[in-house]
Amino acid sequence: MRTTLLAGRFALLSVTVLFGLSSAIAQEYPTRPITVIVPFAAGGTTDVVTRVVAEHMSRTLGQQLVIENASGAGGTTGTTKAKRATPDGYTIMTGQMGTHAAAVGLYANLQYDPRTDFEPLGQLAGTPILVLGRKELPAKDLKEFVAYVKANAGKLNNGHAGVGSVSYTGCLLLNHLLGVKPALIPFNGSGPTMNALVASQVDYMCDQSVNVVPQVQGGTIKAYAVATPERNPALPDVPTTAEAGMPEFQASAWNAMFAPKGTPRPIVEKLNAAIVAALGDEGVRKRMLDLGLDIPSGSHTTPEALGELVRSEIDKWTPIIKAAGKQP
Repeated sequence: MRTTLLAGRFALLSVTVLFGLSSAIAQEYPTRPITVIVPFAAGGTTDVVTRVVAEHMSRTLGQQLVIENASGAGGTTGTTKAKRATPDGYTIMTGQMGTHAAAVGLYANLQYDPRTDFEPLGQLAGTPILVLGRKELPAKDLKEFVAYVKANAGKLNNGHAGVGSVSYTGCLLLNHLLGVKPALIPFNGSGPTMNALVASQVDYMCDQSVNVVPQVQGGTIKAYAVATPERNPALPDVPTTAEAGMPEFQASAWNAMFAPKGTPRPIVEKLNAAIVAALGDEGVRKRMLDLGLDIPSGSHTTPEALGELVRSEIDKWTPIIKAAGKQP
């Protein structure tokens, strides 16, 4: 009895000491710059969103957030690197629908499990996906685009930012719905893919709003529809897929920050608070809204909400990818 009582007191003391250490760590954290791994090339959606939010987070945390672009294999190279980092809050990452949802269905030998290998920190933005074509494409609207692609699929090129990226997955769904198999042309990130579309090196692509607003407004590419229930405020003249005659094509991506599994909860909470503060800043909000991004708010900004989003997105995209029969 006495042994059991002593063991119980020892266990309680251990928990108390650990809690005290965690609290002390959180109070001092951060004492040096924080590396944010972006698993895509500079200039793409994930990179742009990360830089907008990280700039404000640096001011909140009192330490610089240093962006490290580690692209490759549809974002899975950088994501695997982040998973293997020391879980001390000094290496975090920005993931998205491709790296933390679609990759599960795409890669048979994925080196991480988005559901168990990361601590969710918070969602940064929702990114509507648009159907885009080169400027010279003869189709004037989505209905004509669908007819043109079906009639000429064997001659057309579909550009994307790498297997597993949002641009790849978005058009994977679109091509599956259309029943076509165009030539898929990979690039090292969304930025290079968009440059290829502007230069008419590829015929069409599916990309996130943050990458396309200046090009659509400048008339250097065609935007046929946005695959969300509502029109995007940054591109009010672009119809939704439902308005344009293809309501079955609905696709929206997201960006979010994660830490390696085992990062102390007080540090997770401190990083989440910095994310929430950034999303509430008027300057940050204006920059994000001008890029056509959706800004999460309220309960959608918690680590728990992000964890649930990851699980639900894996459940959504895995059967779609398997039905299309696509793997790298």
